[in-house]
Amino acid sequence: MKLYVGAIDQGTTSTRFMVFDQAARVVAAAQKEHEQIYPRAGWVEHDAVEIWRRTREVIAAALSAGGLGPADLAAIGITNQRETTVVWDRTTGRPVANAIVWQDMRVAEDVSRFAAIRGQDRFRAKTGLPLSTYFSSLKLRWILQNVPGARERAAAGDALFGNIDSWLLWNLTGGTRGGVHVTDVTNASRTQLLNLSTLDWDDELLAAFEIPRPMLPRVCSSSEIYGSATLPLISGVPIAGDLGDQQAALVGQTCFQPGEVKNTYGTGCFLLMNTGERNVPSHFGLLTTIAYKFGKERACYALEGSVAIAGALVQWLRDNLGLIEKSADIEALARTVNDNGGVYFVPAFSGLFAPYWKDTARGVIAGLTRYANKGHLARAVLEATAYQTREVVEAMEKDAQIELGSLRVDGGMVANELLMQFQADILNREVVRPVILETTALGAAYAAGLAVGFFESADALRANWGADRTWKPHLDEVRREQLYREWKKAVTRSFDWVE
Repeated sequence: MKLYVGAIDQGTTSTRFMVFDQAARVVAAAQKEHEQIYPRAGWVEHDAVEIWRRTREVIAAALSAGGLGPADLAAIGITNQRETTVVWDRTTGRPVANAIVWQDMRVAEDVSRFAAIRGQDRFRAKTGLPLSTYFSSLKLRWILQNVPGARERAAAGDALFGNIDSWLLWNLTGGTRGGVHVTDVTNASRTQLLNLSTLDWDDELLAAFEIPRPMLPRVCSSSEIYGSATLPLISGVPIAGDLGDQQAALVGQTCFQPGEVKNTYGTGCFLLMNTGERNVPSHFGLLTTIAYKFGKERACYALEGSVAIAGALVQWLRDNLGLIEKSADIEALARTVNDNGGVYFVPAFSGLFAPYWKDTARGVIAGLTRYANKGHLARAVLEATAYQTREVVEAMEKDAQIELGSLRVDGGMVANELLMQFQADILNREVVRPVILETTALGAAYAAGLAVGFFESADALRANWGADRTWKPHLDEVRREQLYREWKKAVTRSFDWVE
C-alpha cells in the first residue's frame, strides 16, 4: 500500500517538495531558492531551466531524507506561482527567453493602449480580470512580439506556452519525449485568455491578444491523472493534481463552503473567498477566478483580492536597505518601538493591485519626522500588509454581501506574532492560524490524492484541519480608525507617480 502523496510547491522565490501522510502530516521536505533576475527597473524574470533543476534537486533531497522511493508515493500534485509566463521550444525543450514573473511591469504601456478601447474592464465579463500587468496575456504577447522567431514557431505549434505548472508537468512527464502539455482551470483562469463560463480558451480573447491557439496547453480539472512521471527518482508516479498557489491554499485550508475565506501571506498577499458554483462579478476592485475543479465535478469559483507586495517588502528591507540580517528579524526590530511613530509604507513597487488596480502608482514612505527610526520603519513594513488586507476584506464583503466572521491565515508571515495581532486589531476580527501551516503544498497533495483515491472525498479532508492559534482584536475603535484613515491618505500619495 502506498502511504504518502507528494507536492511540488513552486513559488516566486523558491521551490519545495513535501511528502504528506493521510493525516496531512509532513513526513519529508526540502526547499531551495532560485535567482530573482532584474534586467531593468520594473522587470522581473526567472530562469525556467533553473526552476526545473531546483525541482529535481528538492525531490531528490526530500525523498533521501525520508528514505522514500517511487513505490511509497500514490501521486504527486503541483502548485505554482501563477501568471508567470514561460514559452519554450517543443523540440529542444529550451525556453525561448527567461520567464516573465507576475510582478513584472514591462507591459504597462500595453495595458494603457488596450484599456483605451472600452476601458480597463473590457475583458472582465469573460475573464473576471481587469487589464493589468499582472496577468499572463500581455506578457505572452510581449514575448511573441519581441523574441525573434517566437511568433512563427508558436503559430506552427513548435513553441509552447504555459505558466510554471505547465512547464513542470511537461518536463516531469517526458519533456521532448512525449511530455504532456496541460494546465488546470485555476492556472488558466489567471492568463486572461480563459472564458470563465466555458472553462476553455476563448477565440475572441486570443484574437485580441494575438495569441496562436496551437501554443496553448489543454485545460484540465485540478484533480485528475495527467500523466506519469518519467524522472527516475519518481518514475511511474501519477502526476494528478494541479492548482495555482492561492487556490491550493484555499483547498489546503479546506474552505469548501461558499463564504469561507483564507488569506495567504507570502511574497504577495492573497485573500480568497469561496463562492461555490456561483460566478460572482466584482464591482469593488476584486478578481473573479476559478477556485478549483475536482475531476468531473462542477467548477467552484472564488473572489480574490491580490496584494502585490507583502513578504517581498520584508525582503526589500533586508536585501536593499540591510536593516535586518534575515527576514525573521523584522519582528524583534519592530518591537523596539511601541507604534509606527506616524510612519506609513505603501509598497506600490509594481503598482497597486486590489482594490485599486493602478499600474502608475509607486511606493511611498509617508509621515517621516526626525523622531522616526528603523524600528518605526520595520513596524510600518509589517503594518502595510495588515492595512492592505483590510482594504481587500472591505471590498470582498461588499461584493459577496457576506460579513466576514473570522480570517483563516497561512503563509510564511503568520509566524510573526506582532503582525497577526495587528491584523486582528485593524480588522476588528479574529485571526485564526491552522495547525498545519503548509497549506499551499497540502492543497496540491489533496488534489492529487483525491484523483487516485488516496483521500476519500473533500469532506473527509476537513477532519485534518484544526486551529493552532487565534488572535482577538484589542485595539479601541477610535485608534483603529485613525490609523486606517492615515493609511488611506498615504495610499493616495502613491497614485499616478508614473505619468
